[in-house]
Amino acid sequence: MAREPRLVGESLLGVGPSTQRPPNTYSFFTYLAIGFVLVLGLIYAAPNLFQPDPALQLKAPNGEDRVTADQLARAVDALTGAGIVIKASDLTDDGAALIRLTADDDQYRGRKLVDEALNDGRAEPLIVALNRAPTTPAWLAGMGAKPMALGLDLSGGVHFLLQVDMDKFLSDRMASTQDALLDLFRENRVRYAGRNWVRGTELQIAFQSTDYRDQAQTLIAEELDGFLIRTQDVGARPGLRVSLTEEKIAELEDFAITQNLTSLKNRVNELGVSEPLVQRLGRSRIVVDLPGLQDPAEAKKIINKFANLDFRLVAAQDARASQTETMEYEGRVVTLERANIVTGDQVTNAVQNFDPETQQPQVAITLDADGGRRMNEVTQRNVGNQMAIIFKEQLPRTRTETVDGKDIVVNYTVEQRRLISVATIQSALGFNFRITGLSLTEARDLALLLRAGALAAPMYIVEERTVGASLGEANISQGTSAVAIGFALVLVFMLIYYRWFGLAANVALAFNLVLIAAVMSLLGATLTMPGIAGIVLTVGMAVDANVLIFSRIREELKERPPQQAIAAGFDRAFVTILDANITTFFVAIILFSVGSGPVRGFAVTLAVGIVTSMFTALLVTRALVNLMYGGRNLKGLAL
Repeated sequence: MAREPRLVGESLLGVGPSTQRPPNTYSFFTYLAIGFVLVLGLIYAAPNLFQPDPALQLKAPNGEDRVTADQLARAVDALTGAGIVIKASDLTDDGAALIRLTADDDQYRGRKLVDEALNDGRAEPLIVALNRAPTTPAWLAGMGAKPMALGLDLSGGVHFLLQVDMDKFLSDRMASTQDALLDLFRENRVRYAGRNWVRGTELQIAFQSTDYRDQAQTLIAEELDGFLIRTQDVGARPGLRVSLTEEKIAELEDFAITQNLTSLKNRVNELGVSEPLVQRLGRSRIVVDLPGLQDPAEAKKIINKFANLDFRLVAAQDARASQTETMEYEGRVVTLERANIVTGDQVTNAVQNFDPETQQPQVAITLDADGGRRMNEVTQRNVGNQMAIIFKEQLPRTRTETVDGKDIVVNYTVEQRRLISVATIQSALGFNFRITGLSLTEARDLALLLRAGALAAPMYIVEERTVGASLGEANISQGTSAVAIGFALVLVFMLIYYRWFGLAANVALAFNLVLIAAVMSLLGATLTMPGIAGIVLTVGMAVDANVLIFSRIREELKERPPQQAIAAGFDRAFVTILDANITTFFVAIILFSVGSGPVRGFAVTLAVGIVTSMFTALLVTRALVNLMYGGRNLKGLAL
């Protein structure tokens, strides 16, 4: 029995013709759903029409304190006294304050003025941040609508690419492992030869006999995880070569990057930069973008600094030479124990202030739970003895080396250590104490670095780029012009070549741009110059989908009446459009996964544009064509 033929266009997204409706018409609820999506797009894209004001944000260094009205008034007086025009100033609900300015050029100068007016001699300085204050109407903001954030290339600022010194980090880890093994061997009376075992990521340990070597191998296997242990003579003696496994190296590298990311984010927050970007790039690099910051000197001073503290006991006279080291302090030699009591890694808070008796700069330290207990236990047993504090700093340096006849620049670090304090322990210390012996600048920087957290590994700045605010404005202007010119040319071509169908495609294309802006605003995505390029590409792809549909309708007109030709054109072009867009969407996802910075900005815009162009080309254009031609008795089509 022959099966009754199905009407073409019946199954496209479940909204094709049916026996109850005239051909090429949607139900009222379908039109309502499409209109609802378009209205939402208009609402959430609207905040991008309201340009933000250049502003200064005042914020307390910790989340508990709030900026007072008096502090805000002093900041305003400092700005107006310097001739800077203020648009508005308010205390915000989160305890901060916002001062809106009228000109971008006043931001950086105003930040210095406010910092001098409010933070001169203040123990816990307020954070004065460059900001972009939104001007979105309250009714839009109440619905969660907000403008897209602008990337560094559009807003101006400073870009750093940092290389983490993994070789130095792994070498230091092996040195720590060596110290642990020395203690382990002494406790178990294992006779070894020499103490300098570290060779990169390997320990080469010599022993007095094979029995001691075998005993040491068993101890190491029991105590250490992630190490490969091989028996091989070292310096004509029975020896062990202890090296990190590839899995352990990857684990340590991930730890170093994660710790450095956390510390950098905290340091950047202390710099007072609104919406900074700190993200990992590959296995050993970190990207830092600081929008709005035009002077990289201040950022480099903090970002590129690797400083820490060691707290140690002054060694007793009968201490073993292998467990001590000597350092100079105020013209005399002091012998210290090599083992640390605590380090700067265990500091939870550090505030620079002044000694009330001597008026000299000092740093008030607060330790974490483990550090506080350790400090209390050690100092309680050593009342009357002396404790020393070592200030350690890794300074980045460069040298030129010749490799294969070419001169290349090699980065390395030089460690500088200085004994800043040797004092007698008068009573047991706990979680809180003070550090003296620093200059004002050193005390401020040390407090900031300790608050932010210590870096796990030294880093080098391998790329530095400053984008001026004026250049960012030029990029916005050029990008907007590119989109506008491309959009206008497409509109004219479609209108001339496809007439009324071209008009429907043009309206859908306009809504496509609106939906892209709305979705990116909702996602909190950052718009960059490559992102604008993605929008231009999306415009072309959206038109391409309509061209496929209209070309298919022309072919169907040769064999079908107009109403069936319209339905067949949309229905049969659907698979081709879907295949092409899914392929490009997967490429965008891959670019987002493996790329960074500009590549990611392009990938986000492209992925969003593919989804919105599918919606507008297949549904919005179809709805408009249905409204123009659906249900009518057509003799022909102007196409």
